[in-house]
Amino acid sequence: NLKNQLLTDHGHNPLMKKVFDVYLCFLQKNQSETALKNVFAALRTLIYKFPSTFYEGRADMCSALCYEILKYCNSKLSSIRTEASQLLYFLMRTNFDYTGKKSFVRTHLQVIISVSQLIADVVGIGGTRFQQSLSIINNCANNDRVIKHTTFPSDVKDLTKRIRTVLMATAQMKEHENDPEMLVDLQYSLAKSYASTPELRKTWLDSMARIHVKNGDLSEAAMCYVHVAALVAEYLTRKGM
Repeated sequence: NLKNQLLTDHGHNPLMKKVFDVYLCFLQKNQSETALKNVFAALRTLIYKFPSTFYEGRADMCSALCYEILKYCNSKLSSIRTEASQLLYFLMRTNFDYTGKKSFVRTHLQVIISVSQLIADVVGIGGTRFQQSLSIINNCANNDRVIKHTTFPSDVKDLTKRIRTVLMATAQMKEHENDPEMLVDLQYSLAKSYASTPELRKTWLDSMARIHVKNGDLSEAAMCYVHVAALVAEYLTRKGM
């Protein structure tokens, strides 16, 4: 039947991709407040019914969803910010349940990567509105009685703390945007702080390379890309690929 078709290869199949792209399209286009709330509700159902799509195999769909939801966490409408924060919490909470209440590493990582990308793509990310959304997510974790005695609330707190660290570092970068050397030093410190997370380290090394190219420092940019290549090679070796 249709559900079995959608679940083929843990949800990583052409049919599920088309279905997911429809949901994604609704998030990417301007919608009314009512329409958005219905899209958020529909996404909850999709995540609940097909969790392996987001928590198994490739991370592309989880990544795309995190990115779009986080954009709405910066919405001018408080009701949309609340809905988006609660949906992101639901994504993390479902991930935690899916692993047998061990962790939500997949969503944790994709949220941080998405925030790092949003900094370059969305003006004003990290302001008061976004900070309020982070507080809503923390409150959801603290008030969730079912997982009160697990590691989940402290893990959520750690995630929001990491996001704030990235946002603070970015604010410092903004202050030094006319000082290329200081800017790259800050980028390097941030990349180094994620040495144990290859995907995030790559995100910030790519960002450093773009700054070097913009300033005409092509040798330095090349070194960043060499580091990225080495990082990918090391990761693939550890995976036995």
